Amino acid sequence: MWRSALDALSAPGGAPAEPLTYHQRVTQHTRDTSAPAESSLRDARTAQLLAARLYVCTDARRDRGDLEEFLHAAYAGGANIVQLRDKSIDADEEIAALRLLGRVAAEYGALFAVNDRADIAALVGADVFHVGQHDLTPAQARRLLGPDVLIGRSTHDLGQARAALEDPDVDYFCTGPVWATPTKPGRPATGLDFVRAVAGLTEARLDADPEVLPVPWFAIGGIDEQRLPQVLAAGARGVVVVRAVTEAPDPRLAAGQLRSLLPA
Repeated sequence: MWRSALDALSAPGGAPAEPLTYHQRVTQHTRDTSAPAESSLRDARTAQLLAARLYVCTDARRDRGDLEEFLHAAYAGGANIVQLRDKSIDADEEIAALRLLGRVAAEYGALFAVNDRADIAALVGADVFHVGQHDLTPAQARRLLGPDVLIGRSTHDLGQARAALEDPDVDYFCTGPVWATPTKPGRPATGLDFVRAVAGLTEARLDADPEVLPVPWFAIGGIDEQRLPQVLAAGARGVVVVRAVTEAPDPRLAAGQLRSLLPA
């Protein structure tokens, strides 16, 4: 698919086209894989993932008691994926919160993600499952969840990012924390240089093999509206945010402002 897409892009008069950037290739692939009615569930989810720019993580908001209202606000503001990540709740509470998240996500035609618990992800029919470096391996998660669930992985250095890029069971990965954040206490910041390095790594991978499928990635960690332009300038196309939306007085407005700064 990549080769045919690239061959079709030639300048007038038969002159060779300028090489596509990584961003252009991902955009082209997103358009090429826009899932027709007969495509598989995985194809449809993959197309949504490739188009995703704003990924929001939230806890169950037990202190505020407004989870459903918040989820509507986040998706309405432009979130493409929302992940529930709350280590403080029991399994039954997590399942109930995730079933609510799944229903709201479906209303907006968006994706919802489960963190860490593959058993719960299977029970609630998650679109996306995310693991850290010390959780289940992507291969183990794939064995438990099957081919249709998209699997993401956290990465904190270039070796981990490279491994995620080459892992056939990883559908996307996150890089960070770019800035130190209280949501990951004790984990040192990776800085913008890591974002630049990952952007270069993904570009080089596609340059080496234009037919390889792109693996989306998201910068994470301390990102807000003020810092987002720096992250984009470093080469990211998508971001994961927590406090920038979860602690905003108006989560819908906050999500909308972030989404307006991200690429189409």
